[in-house]
Amino acid sequence: MHGLLELSRDIVIANRILANQGVVDGFGHVSARHPDNPEKFLLSRSRSPELVSIDDIREFNLKGEMIDPDGSSPYLERFIHAAVYELHPEINGCVHSHAEDLLPFGITETPLKPVFHNASRIGKTVPVWDISHTFGETDMLVVNMDHGRDLARALGDSRLVLMRGHGLTVATESLHTAVTTAIYAVINARVQTKAMQMGEVNFLSEGEIDAAIAKAKASTIGHKRIWEYFSRRAGCEEL
Repeated sequence: MHGLLELSRDIVIANRILANQGVVDGFGHVSARHPDNPEKFLLSRSRSPELVSIDDIREFNLKGEMIDPDGSSPYLERFIHAAVYELHPEINGCVHSHAEDLLPFGITETPLKPVFHNASRIGKTVPVWDISHTFGETDMLVVNMDHGRDLARALGDSRLVLMRGHGLTVATESLHTAVTTAIYAVINARVQTKAMQMGEVNFLSEGEIDAAIAKAKASTIGHKRIWEYFSRRAGCEEL
């Protein structure tokens, strides 16, 4: 498993990658479960993802509390990450963003479904979570553990959940796969939207999705290659 310093560096790179790919803008965040203590996770202090440095990385417990408060401001929606790690012990990487290409799939009856092989990593079912169903009219932000747990339950065994009128949360087995899943979810949304304008869409079958995910999980070379590609495009060679 990644050492703490290496994982912290990868979280910095993940922030830069997601910003470079347009998955996050001035908002959004990415975290990883602590490599030595599953009851903690690593997340930047509140800062624009493109500017996150290793000095910004903080440790949090599964209540969303900073382990060693130092006066820095945490993200308001850190409870997304805390609840996902609390309710899903198999999850080690989490991304939250507001990518606009995905927003239509959270506010209409049209489901987001994989349409090409690299997008198979989004999984067979992408649920939609609506904060108003449990909490009524709010400012749409996940600002406490009750909100976070409700979202984490809606995620279920899926790899990402859309948030009605808000964005999405990706939760997978590792930081690297959470980042690539978030990227390909956005690309899939663009391709699916274009395809629906052209006619009936031929989606990937469940068997194709299962096979593609299994192949991707088994390919350590593939993981390294795509991470290197996105890292270089984001200018992370010197980090």
